[in-house]
Amino acid sequence: MTTRKGLLRADKEREIISMKGFRAELENNILSFWKDKMVDEEHGGFFGKMDMSNRIHPTADKGAVMTFRVLWTYAAAYRVLGNKMYRHIAERAYRYGRDFFMDTVNGGVYWTVNYRGRPADRKKQLYAQAFALYAITEYYRITEEAEALTLAMELFTQIEKGADRNLGGYVEAFAEDWMPLSDMRLSEKDQNVEKTMNTHLHIMEAYSNLMRVHPVPRVARALKMLVDTFITKIYNPSGHLGLFFDKNWRKTSNVVSFGHDIEAAWLLQEAAYVLDDNALIERCRPISIALAEATCEGLLADGSLAYERHNSRIDEERHWWVQAEAVVGFSYLERLCPQQGFGEKAARLWSYIQHQLVDVEHGEWYWSRLEDGSINKSDDKAGFWKCPYHNGRMCLELIENFEKE
Repeated sequence: MTTRKGLLRADKEREIISMKGFRAELENNILSFWKDKMVDEEHGGFFGKMDMSNRIHPTADKGAVMTFRVLWTYAAAYRVLGNKMYRHIAERAYRYGRDFFMDTVNGGVYWTVNYRGRPADRKKQLYAQAFALYAITEYYRITEEAEALTLAMELFTQIEKGADRNLGGYVEAFAEDWMPLSDMRLSEKDQNVEKTMNTHLHIMEAYSNLMRVHPVPRVARALKMLVDTFITKIYNPSGHLGLFFDKNWRKTSNVVSFGHDIEAAWLLQEAAYVLDDNALIERCRPISIALAEATCEGLLADGSLAYERHNSRIDEERHWWVQAEAVVGFSYLERLCPQQGFGEKAARLWSYIQHQLVDVEHGEWYWSRLEDGSINKSDDKAGFWKCPYHNGRMCLELIENFEKE
């Protein structure tokens, strides 16, 4: 069996191995912040919002994406580090997600609930279904609770109902009862189209985790088809990913997302390794390298990674999640292709994060640094999209695959 560990033990050791501080950042800053400041003791689950003035908004809606990302993070932290407190928080997140987000009538998870746990937006965004599946499978990895695997397979079945059997891929969103939905946008800044790279990326991520715990043929087939869709429909010869598509896979935007490019670079390889498919691993390898090389177009003089490119203009805002995924992706690609110097890029990104994005006074990370270098004070410190998943996963990946070698 070809393993990811085998890849990570490549002959050439670079300075990526000497990067330190991930365990301290994870435990003393990220996980402690969410445990100490974001738990809603009165209404259950976690507060829906903390603003950049570090004020909790106790009546803010709670999102499925945030709730299940918290579940994934603490379950993975317990699996890697063994701290029982992390399992306790994971159990809390699991129970809240199960009891308040699961639609027991129509299946799947709601998009949002209000602060009391009542459904607020009942639509079935496949992006949210994917994160619920990703998190519940991670929870199953630490508990082996039969209920969790049952819920995971129910979510898998619902997501598969959204598959386009004629043209490939998955339709973006559905109404509460899984009927067609007119507005399928993930957020206000996204296009209202039938298919998006972002949703496919996270379904692939979720199916990879499901394969780890339940490697049955139908899951393997779905994951292989998804990887093929990424290679043949979403990836393009420029080395970048298309972002938005109509139902016929015609691209509807020329925007480049550097963070998604580098995230996909390592998640594609991850899927191939989980499938234990040597031919697929070799097929994905040049694409992952090309994605990483194309991502370098967004690297800035201070070592950080820009957000997006719109035609010829680069948006130089430094988003927290983009930097985190770039550390993981470039670290991964260093072992895949050590002659490219990806390890140096990861090390510079980690240095930028430590000095520019970590909030050493109040905890967690800032949403971003703006193009002029100032702190973004408009977006959340924690909330609907700002969760411990990207930065927490960065730390866990580096701890699990480097510190433990």
